[in-house]
Amino acid sequence: MQRNGKSLDARRPSSNVKHNNPVSMPQVDEQGLSARDVQSRIENHQINSVDTKSSRSILEILRENVFTFFNALIFSAMVMVLITGQWKDAVFGFVIIINAGIGVVTELQAKATLDRLSILVASNFLVRRDGRNIEIPSERIVDGDVLWIRSGEQVPADCRILHSYGLELDESMLTGESKTVRKQDDDQALSGTTAVSGLALGKVVAVGKDSYAARLTEKAKVYSKTRSDLNEGITKILKVMTIIVIPLCILLIWTQMRTVGGFSQALASGTWRQAVVSSVAGVVGMIPEGLVLLTSLNFALATIRLAKKNTLVQELESVETLARVDSLNLDKTGTITDGGIAFERLIALDSSRDGRSQSDTHDLEQHAVDVSSEDNPNSTAAAILKGLDSYRKSQDIESRLPFSSSRKWSAIRYSDGATWYLGAPEILISSMSTTRSDQMLEDQLAQQIQKLAAQGSRVLLLAVNTHAHQGSTDTREIPEKLPSELQPQALIACSERIRSDAKHTLAWFRDQGVRCRLISGDNPATVGAIAAKVELTGEQRPRAMDARQLPDDIHQLARTLEDVDVLGRVLPEQKKAIVEALHTTHHVVAMTGDGVNDSLALKEADLGIAMGNAAPATKAVAQVVLVDSKFSHLPDVVARGRQVMANMERVASLFVVKTVYSALISLGVVLTAIPFPYLPRHITYIGALTIGTPAFLLALAPNTRTYKPGFLSRVVAFALPCGVATGLSVLLAAWLIPSMMHWDLGSEANLNAWRMVCAIILFVMGILVLCRVARPLRSWRGILVAAFALAGVLGVVIPPVADFFELIIPSGRLVFISLVSMLCSAVIFVAITGTADFVSSHHQAESELSQS
Repeated sequence: MQRNGKSLDARRPSSNVKHNNPVSMPQVDEQGLSARDVQSRIENHQINSVDTKSSRSILEILRENVFTFFNALIFSAMVMVLITGQWKDAVFGFVIIINAGIGVVTELQAKATLDRLSILVASNFLVRRDGRNIEIPSERIVDGDVLWIRSGEQVPADCRILHSYGLELDESMLTGESKTVRKQDDDQALSGTTAVSGLALGKVVAVGKDSYAARLTEKAKVYSKTRSDLNEGITKILKVMTIIVIPLCILLIWTQMRTVGGFSQALASGTWRQAVVSSVAGVVGMIPEGLVLLTSLNFALATIRLAKKNTLVQELESVETLARVDSLNLDKTGTITDGGIAFERLIALDSSRDGRSQSDTHDLEQHAVDVSSEDNPNSTAAAILKGLDSYRKSQDIESRLPFSSSRKWSAIRYSDGATWYLGAPEILISSMSTTRSDQMLEDQLAQQIQKLAAQGSRVLLLAVNTHAHQGSTDTREIPEKLPSELQPQALIACSERIRSDAKHTLAWFRDQGVRCRLISGDNPATVGAIAAKVELTGEQRPRAMDARQLPDDIHQLARTLEDVDVLGRVLPEQKKAIVEALHTTHHVVAMTGDGVNDSLALKEADLGIAMGNAAPATKAVAQVVLVDSKFSHLPDVVARGRQVMANMERVASLFVVKTVYSALISLGVVLTAIPFPYLPRHITYIGALTIGTPAFLLALAPNTRTYKPGFLSRVVAFALPCGVATGLSVLLAAWLIPSMMHWDLGSEANLNAWRMVCAIILFVMGILVLCRVARPLRSWRGILVAAFALAGVLGVVIPPVADFFELIIPSGRLVFISLVSMLCSAVIFVAITGTADFVSSHHQAESELSQS
């Protein structure tokens, strides 16, 4: 590389060299900052230090998972029971520890993985200080430093170019546009860009949080919790329960105190303890504590499964969002393409000038390999060599002129005197002297080049000059000026390398009803051609548009997007606006990206998906990181989310049923002033066998159903009739059995037997509800229900279990009463749920009829 006749040594410095010109660099007059200047800037905090936090802190994770409204309710109830000394009735409190532990451990694992991903390879940068070149870490660069920008390095701070030695920057991380940009003196080099070739000396004009990349991502790094329909539904249930629980708890305590002789006698005799425990039984039953636990556990298991496929879920709730996505915005580079260049084909031209016979394709491919075989080939030359790897470099090459980005062509000369050129078609063609017939050939050539470009190809021209040594006094040297006798021989088409899994992955999304759009900073024609290759819209050709033509009004933008599949020349601010526009039409939007320019859009999207090789700031704001940057993982991600949501809707109904019947039973107890019909440990035992454990197993079952809005309304529609039937059955038994058995509930033996019958009825009704949830039963689900029914019966006859949960085996006349009660309860259940099903199906039929 040369500039102003001065040779530039391209050798790189050793990592342990710090001072005294560690690499041979061009001689410059700039002295750089003095030691005193540097110290002054450090004292004024003008250093290149930024907040590198990639995710939430450990304290934030603990606060979010431990100090929740749900945990507060359960903890309060547990404390009330522990005060009475009845610790066995407080076992429900362990759900707090389990629930919080799952959330904390999972998010800490995600944080650790993300932090490891975010650690950049430690590298030093070369600055001039006191007239010497010194290597220092990025964080020691100060405002005003004179910085060498070397090929292969990422620019650490915003600079103004003082001297450019052929510097070319890849600005795709900031702009999204994949082509490199050549920099001249006085141009800007922004932080976050990468030097792909050449060298430059620049003056640092902005460091740390004042740099362009830091300012662009400042808003994106503000943490925001992922929206969850499931958690929002649970929260609504808890809020309603709070309104009911607080007055009902007071009434329950008052009622239970009356059943043991009033407050004075209860406090004097110590029976207040039993009254408190009975009250908590009603309160705890109304809180769907298992639902919160199962939700966290299910999210965590989905996260672990995805992690095994190199997919990092940073927030548990993101798993749910996966199920609701109906619009996916894809960044081209890094998602559809891998950022590399691929050789497509060599096209021999039909004719040549001066009546020369056209070389055959084999010879032309050999010449293309020879011209590309430089010591340090650029990405396009490397792609040609890889695409034509069956050829070996010719031994009769006499001289070579390497590729230069300023010339945009390279050349070789063979020993026979023929000189072959490879470069940008417009540059090579412009040097040719033409006649009228030549002009016609060149017009045809231009049309052919334009057609290839419209197909998304990067086109090179291979030409030859048989007038050896023309314009050169040294026969071994190839002049840097193009000759006018160039003869076009072939076109070489290259393209961005498309991921092998892109077409299959996009087809999966189409089948699932997810609308995909391709968004890029590149030319819309090029992006549209790539979209067509991967069949973004199936058999239909993708509709492409230049983003510079998009309306500014958000609602007009939303209407425009309905008819657009591909957007090119998109600015970072427009990516965010596109997501906002899709939100106005009630779409659930996922966004993929890898550059700093994508971070704002990823934050705005319902689900931000970053590639593993993305910028640290981009990974920090994304909810999901594809660690190995494979686009093909996305179907697994979405499918796992759909499984979680579809199954959670199924099992959530079980927990809400418990909430409904507990509230109804508590109300009946208050109104009729009877003891509570079962203990907290009874509801723990029954809930574990009819709700908690089977719900966990059902939640793991395969399920590909597409998520539909209305999760909470469907759950409530199922839970209300089942809960009413269960609550009514228990209350009828609680009211009627004492008179039928002539029991005085003041007797501890009678009270325990009465509570056991009510617990049996509650268990039977729980099994019936489980049957309804697990349908169809002609599968492993039927075996599951039967197994838990049997386990409930066996628990009564196992002494340690029976003693801990105070389970009593009915005997004598109590067996008959229990059987009759169970039969009547089953009839009530079938009657109420059957009526609800009939009303629901009739309403649905009317709705479909009105829509048609």
